[in-house]
Amino acid sequence: MTGTLPRFPTMPALLNSLPRGVNPPSLPRGITMPSLPTLPSLPSLPRGVTIPSLPRGMSLPRAVAMSTVSQAPRRLLQDCCSVLDHQTPGGLCGCCWALRPRYKRLVDNIFPEDPEDGLVKANMEKLTFFALSAPEKLDRIAAYLSERLTRELNRHRYGYVCIAMEAMEQLLLACHCQSINLLVESFLSTLRLLLEADKPHLHILATNSFVKFANIEEDTPSYHRSYDFFVSRFSEMCHSEHEDPDIQNKIRVSGIRGLQGVVRKTVDDELQVNIWEPRHMEQIVPALLVNLQQHTHTDSESPAEQTEVCFRELLGRAAYGHINNAIRPVLMHLDSHSLWEGRSFAVQCFQIIMYSIQSQHSHLVIQQLLGHLDANSRSSASVRAGIVEVLSEAAVIEATGSVGPTVLEVFNTLLRQLRQSVDYQLTGYYDNAGKHKTTSTEEKTLQDAVIKTIGSFANTLPVYQRSEVMLFIMGKIPVPGIYPALGSPNAGFEGSRMIQVMLLKSLLQVSERYESSNLLTALPSSFLEPLLSFTLMEDPEIRLLVLSILTSLLDRRHNASRLTAASVMFDVSVLELKEDRCSRQDNLFIRKHAQRLYRHVYLTCKEESSGRGHYQALITLLAVLSVELANEEVVVDLIRLVLALQELALSSQECLSVFNRCGVHAVCAAFLNLLAQLGPPPLLHQHVTQVIESREKNAPHLLPNDVFCDKPRLPEGELKVDEAFLFVQSKICEALTGSSYSAHTERFNTPYTPQLTEEDRLSKRKSIGDVISMQIDMDPQYCPDTQQHPQTEQITFETLKNTIEDRGSVEEEERRRRMQVVERFQTAPFEEIAAHCGARTSLLQSKLDQVFDLIIRPPPSPSGHSPPRSTPLYEMKFPDLCVY
Repeated sequence: MTGTLPRFPTMPALLNSLPRGVNPPSLPRGITMPSLPTLPSLPSLPRGVTIPSLPRGMSLPRAVAMSTVSQAPRRLLQDCCSVLDHQTPGGLCGCCWALRPRYKRLVDNIFPEDPEDGLVKANMEKLTFFALSAPEKLDRIAAYLSERLTRELNRHRYGYVCIAMEAMEQLLLACHCQSINLLVESFLSTLRLLLEADKPHLHILATNSFVKFANIEEDTPSYHRSYDFFVSRFSEMCHSEHEDPDIQNKIRVSGIRGLQGVVRKTVDDELQVNIWEPRHMEQIVPALLVNLQQHTHTDSESPAEQTEVCFRELLGRAAYGHINNAIRPVLMHLDSHSLWEGRSFAVQCFQIIMYSIQSQHSHLVIQQLLGHLDANSRSSASVRAGIVEVLSEAAVIEATGSVGPTVLEVFNTLLRQLRQSVDYQLTGYYDNAGKHKTTSTEEKTLQDAVIKTIGSFANTLPVYQRSEVMLFIMGKIPVPGIYPALGSPNAGFEGSRMIQVMLLKSLLQVSERYESSNLLTALPSSFLEPLLSFTLMEDPEIRLLVLSILTSLLDRRHNASRLTAASVMFDVSVLELKEDRCSRQDNLFIRKHAQRLYRHVYLTCKEESSGRGHYQALITLLAVLSVELANEEVVVDLIRLVLALQELALSSQECLSVFNRCGVHAVCAAFLNLLAQLGPPPLLHQHVTQVIESREKNAPHLLPNDVFCDKPRLPEGELKVDEAFLFVQSKICEALTGSSYSAHTERFNTPYTPQLTEEDRLSKRKSIGDVISMQIDMDPQYCPDTQQHPQTEQITFETLKNTIEDRGSVEEEERRRRMQVVERFQTAPFEEIAAHCGARTSLLQSKLDQVFDLIIRPPPSPSGHSPPRSTPLYEMKFPDLCVY
């Protein structure tokens, strides 16, 4: 009836009205059913005001007559609200709080009347004990907690939301059992609700709860759990652009910590989702790099600090097969945000990477960077230089002795970048279409970075691999007439020259820190011969680089840095001298290559384009030779070389300027002053000192201090040198007489004359001369007891030299012929070159036959008759089975 409340039945009537077969629940021992209070009748309502009808099937107890709502017990109102809010099925147990399931009552008891009071700890302990006692109820407890949290969240009661989350966290930490999976699903669904809300403090709350959950080690795997939503949401939080900077930092820090929790939870469990998949790494890595880039390390709670910690942990857990997936997003991020040009951030990123990953995986990062450098070969010079600089820094960190299985491929890639840079510098564009311009300054910056990187890589290699790298680089250097068009066909001669300079600089970087006790392995013939051939080139920069490379490879005691300011007042006490004699390997190196080195030193002094740097490099090279390979024979040969250089500076046939002649005299003075202090008799030092003092008084332009300065003081007109200013060979021989050097003083009788033929013949000259002298001594005409024979032509050293090579005495003619040969090999067709080489081979063979006919003579017989000439060994025909 409108305007009145229905009559409520009493509790006994309700229990009696249950269906047949359904028994009322029994109460615990000692607990009785409370009697319902009787409420007075309500006054009549105003006209037009009606009481809303209850849902169908729902009625209030008859015995309750509510006069005023404020006087009703609080528990009854809660039951009524529960009925109206949730429409609880299952009979009337939901209406009465005492008849509800125990886990629900325990859950409800943890919530206080005022949310500011926080979680009711005593009731929370009861709930925890119940959960541990009945673990099969965990899923129901978690579901009801999630339901309660969802209701409070919808009503914006965030205090109760925090209480519910705290309760779930305590249950998670307490229930370390196999049934924790029953609780986790509801927990994760609750976190999704909080992360989907638009309140930053709820995001932070959910993140903190997830981090606590991530730190729990589970005993049983979960095959159906997914963290894709959390990866996406935490990555999105890392990109937060909240208007309040403090809140923005808190959200970003929470996102970073959430990603760190995801990594910890999934990276070590193979049954979990694979966090290393590209779709996950492409979200996680950029989110971390953005915070690492835009913030500074102000405190421990800054995004940059948290990002670095998370990034290091992520990379430290990466296995061999996961490195590429983790590095590729870093390269993409640096490309898309143009961060290679700044270099500092890119270097910082890869320093973190190289220090964080396992050392045996470092070469994978190097390979990724090399591949990325090739992929950006058509990019601007600043981008390529940034990548190369990162490579250089990574190589310094990755000092484990190897850069992976493809060592030479690393240097091949870098050398290819050098050649491309030279092409771009000559054309002015770094693309084939000619749309993107580049400058020489940018390309030179790139080239310097590549050369530095080559040196950095070489320093991480063992000694034997450095030798292979030097041979590899030497094989890439274009030689005029042999590899004239290495690189781009449009580069031409200037391009080849630039490539030569770049590769020689790279070779110098490798050789500067090369340390080898055996010079035969450091300077094998396959490396030394092509290197010395560059000393004959007209480009002064190339010759200077070759001298520096030779010095760095020969200088095993690091004396070159102490000889940079060589002068006539130089004190040898600052040098690190060897205490023992030359080793067997050093003696073999001297016999095999010493004459070749002397020859190229002599020819370098004859070049008109030599400058102050060349002469200082020559002094350093000669000094290093005397320190490293000094013995009596080497000292005598070096003095012969100095005397030959002095004659070269005095010769009127050489087209040398006054500066060149003064420079050669200064080289002779500085080196002899140094050599005289290293062991020869004091008389030699006395003679050298007298000559130097004479020059200081009357001819200072013949000393290094006045010649090798910014403004050299040179005489006007033709250079004239008095005999008092020269080193005299006879006085030097007298000074060496009576010492251990006297056994080799006879070599001064033969002036040093380098040959411009094949360099191997210089080392064989002495042995051929010995053979000739032996044959002359065995000739019967020198024996008094034998019959005199008609005098035949005597074979002397000069005869043999003229037979081997018939060259002119004018060096200009030799240089002109050399240029003609270079031009012929560059322009002539292949057939003409082949025919020319064949003709030279036949000419060489005919002259060799003449030499052998003169040298190979049968010994005389006792009867005085010469036996018939036997067939020489080189003319004998051997069966095919004997030849290999």
